[in-house]
Amino acid sequence: MSDRPEPPATEPADTTPQVPAAADGGLLDLALTELRQRRDELLGDIAQLEARREQINREIAGSFAGQSDAIARRLKGFQEYLVGALQDLAAAAEQMELVVQPLVVQPSPLDQATGSPDPGVEREPAVAPAAAGLFSDDADLIRERLEQFGGQPDFYADPWKLRRTLEPSAATRLEDWFLSQGGRGAQASGGSRSRNALAAAAAIAILGELYGERFQTLVLASQPERLGEWRRGLQDCLGLSRDDFGPASGIVLFERPDALIERADRLEERGELPFIVIDAAEQVIEIPILQFPLWLAFAAAPGEIDAEADLY
Repeated sequence: MSDRPEPPATEPADTTPQVPAAADGGLLDLALTELRQRRDELLGDIAQLEARREQINREIAGSFAGQSDAIARRLKGFQEYLVGALQDLAAAAEQMELVVQPLVVQPSPLDQATGSPDPGVEREPAVAPAAAGLFSDDADLIRERLEQFGGQPDFYADPWKLRRTLEPSAATRLEDWFLSQGGRGAQASGGSRSRNALAAAAAIAILGELYGERFQTLVLASQPERLGEWRRGLQDCLGLSRDDFGPASGIVLFERPDALIERADRLEERGELPFIVIDAAEQVIEIPILQFPLWLAFAAAPGEIDAEADLY
């Protein structure tokens, strides 16, 4: 037995790899970081989309709620403009001359009435039509109807009869227009287009009794909105329908004076009478209009012209 000490037992070395475990932990952290970044990006995109959706909803709500009235007015004005344009087109098509008519020059009834006859030649008394401005024979009827129009309105009167009450000032102006001006001249405006339409409707009702269906009313106003007010006013005062407004009906609306003049010439060629009504906003009257036997122009006051300019 030896006295030398035994060497200590050598413990087996730890062969477990440590580096791969640390590498797996780093990859997991990196993957989690990327996922968090993608989640944050998606949340940001969602927030932007929600904000955009709210903005679009506000724009849609503001567009339909805030501008609906303006859009409706524009559509209404464009509709009335199209109606007037189609009426002018139909009137122009009707006035096209396919056959050249021979020109026949006749003396004016006014010249025949005022001309001095030859004392040596007996002439038959010329019967001047009332369209030449001679309403003296119908003065009693005109005054009676104007007085009747000032009473209670007849809301159930037949079409082409006045259904509204005529103001005394308007009746006085119409009496002067019939009996003093002979149906040709300007009268002061009533202050609004509705009052002028009422006065014109009273004149149309009286002329209808005098001439029946042998005359047609031609209204001149340079804007579709004004023509729309004239149509509504005459329709209400005379109990008319939309069918009564048109080239082949009792009332025709015109934006341009040249088309109105052509229409009036064509009516005279057919032996009918044109009754021309000129809106108060028309500050200039074409000279050819003055040759026709029946025309009524409303003269606006300066204040009414300024208010009309501000409105349109």
